[in-house]
Amino acid sequence: MHNLKSAQDTNACNAAVEELNTVFQAASQDMYNAQAGQAGEEAHANAGAKQNDEVTDVDFEEVK
Repeated sequence: MHNLKSAQDTNACNAAVEELNTVFQAASQDMYNAQAGQAGEEAHANAGAKQNDEVTDVDFEEVK
């Protein structure tokens, strides 16, 4: 009878691990999407800033 209880515990543990993996996978995807969205927003903001930068020609001296 003890072996049957152990088998049930193992099955319950396996089911819990599977559920945990499913939840973790969804959370990981949400974090990835949030990070990708933030990176896209920053790239867009930086691109706009670069387009508005003024370019000025200046004299320079080469140092040896």
